[in-house]
Amino acid sequence: MDILSYSSRFSIGQLVNPRCHSPRAFTLRSSLPFPPQNAKYHRELQAAVDVVEKACGLCVDVQKSLFASSGGILEKNDQTPVTVADFGVQALVSLELGRKFPSIPLVAEEDSTFLRTTPLSQAVLSAVTDKASLGDESLSQDDVLEAIDRGGKDAFAFGTTPATYWVLDPIDGTRGFLKGSEALYVVGLALVVEGEIVLGVMGCPNWRGEFSKWPTAKGQEDRTILSESGTIMVAHIGCGTWRKRLSDMLGGRVEVHNDWVRCFVDSCCLLHEAHFCISDSQTWESLPLSILFSSTNNPDSVGDRQILLLPICCGSLCKYLMVASGKASVFFLRARAQTVIKAWDHAVGIICVHEAGGQVTDWKGSQLDLAVDQIERRVIFPSGGVLVTNGNVHKQILEILSVSSSIV
Repeated sequence: MDILSYSSRFSIGQLVNPRCHSPRAFTLRSSLPFPPQNAKYHRELQAAVDVVEKACGLCVDVQKSLFASSGGILEKNDQTPVTVADFGVQALVSLELGRKFPSIPLVAEEDSTFLRTTPLSQAVLSAVTDKASLGDESLSQDDVLEAIDRGGKDAFAFGTTPATYWVLDPIDGTRGFLKGSEALYVVGLALVVEGEIVLGVMGCPNWRGEFSKWPTAKGQEDRTILSESGTIMVAHIGCGTWRKRLSDMLGGRVEVHNDWVRCFVDSCCLLHEAHFCISDSQTWESLPLSILFSSTNNPDSVGDRQILLLPICCGSLCKYLMVASGKASVFFLRARAQTVIKAWDHAVGIICVHEAGGQVTDWKGSQLDLAVDQIERRVIFPSGGVLVTNGNVHKQILEILSVSSSIV
């Protein structure tokens, strides 16, 4: 089915509004799942998809080499591991987007300070060179280091914050990345315009088509393709959330299938039937809902006043991906005094969930403010924490949180 026959078959309302369409999967073939005239930032989204696809290939290559050798891992001051892949993805995205959109700066997680003091810069250069669109150009280590730093803390020159900028998490879930193919990690890229997230792309090379131990949330039929590995999810404001498969990740090559599938959040309306995700660093007992429900990881033995807690590792973006694809109903994150919540851990997930029909707020029901960090646009301050849901159970959870806070 080409894009023109798709557009004539479904109304514009069905195209741009997830809630106007029945929760049924359909596919089409196109470089993007909607035509340019429906998407103001179509060119930017296509560039974002292209570079995230390349970044996923870089991650797969580096992951293979990490388990074949040693010495490819650093420990940052915040005690989180950083690999050649983190630096390589940031350099790759910075270089590719910088060529196409030189006036749009990048806000990203890494800077080259640690890399400059280690022998890994050559490995990063090799990884980036293998994936970048160079033509007749060649890259040096200094080129790569400068590209990384364009996303660092000094991304906005002279203290001015532009109205439009990219937000990148090179690898969300690095600890999962270091565990190999069994854990999820995400390359996440979003574009912010005048404080609004207008598009997002998430690449998850280890996504499996069938999660036998993570059953589909109630009311949501399984639309995944069995035996396929890896997924890329895209969202554009007003155009919905879509995903397609990544497969054949062999020999440093990522073959991209052009079959896009529309994503919808699940239709669960009852809290005790909802499937929950929480931060890997937090326990269910530390969260306010634990006063009403206990939790279990076993989908076959969910008792009265129990909820199913999905054992998903690692990072926040894979939880957003689960909610946006209808595999989970809720992602619950509590803000802690000693932990800084970064914009790149949430930006792309927010638009993917919103465009799939879900809702994202802080614990008081307010939208997450990406502009609260007026200088660097790197930190967000959600009151209480972050609440990501299918929309149906959002109000119920906010009411419980309100009562809980008043008791405390």
